[in-house]
Parts: sequence; C-alpha cells; structure tokens
Amino acid sequence: MSFFKGFFYAGRGIANAVSERNFRFHLCAAAAVIFFGAKFYSFGKTQWAVLLLTCAAVLSLEAVNTALERLCDKVSPEKDELIRKSKDISAGAVLISAIFAAVIGVLFFWDTEKFAVIAEYFSEPIRLVLLIICIIAAALFVFLPSRSKKR
Repeated sequence: MSFFKGFFYAGRGIANAVSERNFRFHLCAAAAVIFFGAKFYSFGKTQWAVLLLTCAAVLSLEAVNTALERLCDKVSPEKDELIRKSKDISAGAVLISAIFAAVIGVLFFWDTEKFAVIAEYFSEPIRLVLLIICIIAAALFVFLPSRSKKR
C-alpha cells in the first residue's frame, strides 16, 4: 500500500464514522468547544492542547467503538454473550472519555463573568438568530439519518 493510499483509506474511515449519530454529536460538541473557546476565552497553549486532545480522544474512541461494533455484527450477526460484552466495554470506553471531557469542559469554561459576556454577545438579534440557526443545523446534522450510512 502506498503512503498516500493510507490517507485515502483513513479519510474513507472518517467519512464512515461521520455516518454514525454519536460521532456526529461528538463532532458538534467539539466544534462548539473550539468556537466558544476561541471567541470568548483566553486559553493558553497548554489549555488548548488539553481541549483538542480531549476532543480527539472522544472522537477517536467513538470511531474505534463504531469499527468494533460493525466488525462484531459482521462476524456474529446472532446474539452472542462475548460479542455483547465486547461491544459494551467499547461503548463504556467512549462514555468514560466523554464524562472526563465534560469535566474538563466545566473546569475550563465555568466562569460566570464569561457567561455574562457571552449573553451580551448573543443579545444582539442577528447574532442570536445565527446561534439559533447553528443549533438547529447541528441538531439536524446529528439526528437526521445519514444518507451515506454503510453497514
């Protein structure tokens, strides 16, 4: 396999992961973290590194969980206790990373003075409308079925 073909296959894998609702949810959460962090907070390099690595960890574990679930479904379409436990452990790993990501988010973003700044920023009608449009678009992106979903 050529070096560049590996990037093609990895990109295809990411596209397949995006077909999963939970991956799309985590992708939107990561986008919100990056937007609000860049717009309203003065994070240093270390804080940005922690935030980005945390987002990458959750997204990566979600992708690995999806890959394991698909492989398990292919290998054993019928109910199997070992397959169920493997899938549960994989999903649990995603949950653990998501819980710790939320804790890191609270530690980094919980600032009542910043909340007031954010509220003031979105008190301008056009910004509020754009925020609502973004929230609706994110909800549609997450919850509408993916047309490219491949099992």
